[in-house]
Amino acid sequence: MRVLFVSDTHLGFDLPAHPRVTRRRRGDDFFDNFERALAPALAGEVDVVVHGGDLHFRAKVSAALSAAALAPLRRVADHGVPVLLVPGNHERSRLPFPLLALHPKVHVFDRPRTFVLEARGVRVAFAGFPYAREVRGRFSALLDETKHAHAAADVRVLCLHHCIEGATCGPGTFTFRFGDDVIQRRALPSGFAAVLSGHLHRHQVLPGAPPVVYAGSVERTSFAEVDEVKGAVRLELTRAGLEGLSFHPLPARPMVVRELELAGRSEPEARLLVASTLEATPDDAVVQLRLHGGPSPATEWLSAAALRELGGSRNVSLHLSWVTRVVKPRVVAPSAVRPPRQLALGWAG
Repeated sequence: MRVLFVSDTHLGFDLPAHPRVTRRRRGDDFFDNFERALAPALAGEVDVVVHGGDLHFRAKVSAALSAAALAPLRRVADHGVPVLLVPGNHERSRLPFPLLALHPKVHVFDRPRTFVLEARGVRVAFAGFPYAREVRGRFSALLDETKHAHAAADVRVLCLHHCIEGATCGPGTFTFRFGDDVIQRRALPSGFAAVLSGHLHRHQVLPGAPPVVYAGSVERTSFAEVDEVKGAVRLELTRAGLEGLSFHPLPARPMVVRELELAGRSEPEARLLVASTLEATPDDAVVQLRLHGGPSPATEWLSAAALRELGGSRNVSLHLSWVTRVVKPRVVAPSAVRPPRQLALGWAG
């Protein structure tokens, strides 16, 4: 059986329904790379697609956005390729509009459960459950609830959306070891051929029995991922277990950080320096300008509109090293707490 594993698509990111300004939006980048990742399924090159969670960029989205996010998966299912979907933490462990996912070949881990699929003479039991808080202490019970041991299958695969001990994320190489939201490596049963997990945006494979595979996100969501290659994973399963695994990169937008010191310069000099700095980056780059030295006449002209004009087709943001945001605790009286608003239809943003 050939499996395509994709995760953390975060669809809807930077895609407002009614944008206030005209600029290049990153939302299309995420949809485009999702379509590219699924292309092998539409071409008949894989037998099953697994989405590791965080299909949406947040829990509260409109029905229109959810339908658009599910549409690529439904197209794959329409081609006869089964789709398995793990609700992630961005879905708050459940799909916001579950009826939109109804399809005979779309299988959602809306609770701990196991789906048995067969292709090329191999029966595979895909067990999994949605994102769960404090999973460290609950993992064994949740795994038992999937009833994976009772499934008649040649191979077993575990589908999750969690941090697993030994996994890393950026910036740098932070390694998950402890915490209520980290699954212990020794808790993973060796009877599984592989563990496919979403949640962490860095592609990585943790060796062992079973190996833990993170596909990573399809696009760079923050500057903590500036050097990470994005893509999808293909796996080959036989009756003997996992026989092959390969990572297939996607054309993620380049992310660039530039440090600037404008203090002591005139406004025209500052404009020229910022313009030349941006021109030296790729045309489609996502750029962060980090300014040092404190506010001065050389920085007063900087605005979102000015950066859009100088950036062209780039996405440019500004980080001021001298600005420290202080968040004061807010005490709310019980009588002041209001019920959540009803979600309105229309694109989220």
